Amino acid sequence: MGELPSGYRVFPLIAERLRMRITSGRYPAGGYLPSEAELCAEFRVARNTVRRALGVLEEDGLIATIPSKGRLVRHRDDPAVAVPYLYAAIAAELRDRIRSGVLAVGAMLPSETDLRRRHSASRNTVRQAFMLLEREGLIITKQGKGRFVRDH
Repeated sequence: MGELPSGYRVFPLIAERLRMRITSGRYPAGGYLPSEAELCAEFRVARNTVRRALGVLEEDGLIATIPSKGRLVRHRDDPAVAVPYLYAAIAAELRDRIRSGVLAVGAMLPSETDLRRRHSASRNTVRQAFMLLEREGLIITKQGKGRFVRDH
């Protein structure tokens, strides 16, 4: 598989690689992902890092945790995948703007109020979107100043 680059946040890279495997069919819908221990060995990271990567996929609706079984890959026609939670849709929109360069490194993100108005969303929903992007290492919050695109 090769070495993962060292750096501040590795779990978004692991999440992205697992996402690619799911969307390519390597891990088919209805099947289970490898165990946490197997993923730790493959990516050469701690269990907490793998859990954070899996958490991103679960928040995006690609997998579901089945107690005592593992992580189940969800079907594409599952309503939870087809119509994501509003916070996930807001995060996806911002993620796309960051990756496309519309929001460059160091750029200030739209304010919480602007996003609430644009998406008819609650404060909590917008904050969940911001938290998701922070966990992915795409943005950083500067108290009293706003949220900014992080250098990645």
